Amino acid sequence: MKTLLDKHQLNITLQRLAHEFVENHINFSESAIIGLQPRGVWFSDRMASLINAIAGGNVPYGKLDITFYRDDIHSGEIHVPAQTDISFSVEGRNVVLIDDVLHTGRTVRAAMDALIDFGRPKTVELMVLIDRHYSRELPVQPDYVGRTIDTIITQRVKVNWEEKDGIDEVILID
Repeated sequence: MKTLLDKHQLNITLQRLAHEFVENHINFSESAIIGLQPRGVWFSDRMASLINAIAGGNVPYGKLDITFYRDDIHSGEIHVPAQTDISFSVEGRNVVLIDDVLHTGRTVRAAMDALIDFGRPKTVELMVLIDRHYSRELPVQPDYVGRTIDTIITQRVKVNWEEKDGIDEVILID
């Protein structure tokens, strides 16, 4: 096990990502943040809070469950859906999808399929805390990246959040 980001490093990374978002989205009335269930919402909760604190505004924030849009839904594994909570229209908005770890790209593909059910966004961007870029199966690239790491297929990245796990850290498990 190796620590990729400790609490202090994670906080600096979150602050940087929030500032990048604010810099790129001047008019928040046309922007929205959507966290991907289940693991991305811990990250997106933090980002929504930081972004609104920096911008002094109220960027619309939602949570999207992609369980039934996954291409592995019929793999025999039991999938328990989470709740989708998008109380605003995504039609014509600049939507930023937020997830904790970008691995194969399949979760993001499923999220884009699910997002279309809520309208047609003007643009869709992707923010991830960790980009495992060597394991990509689909041509998905993030617009906002906390940290890019090189991993092999047998390694796992685990993001721990204070609110859920009692500690803020990102670890690499062999």
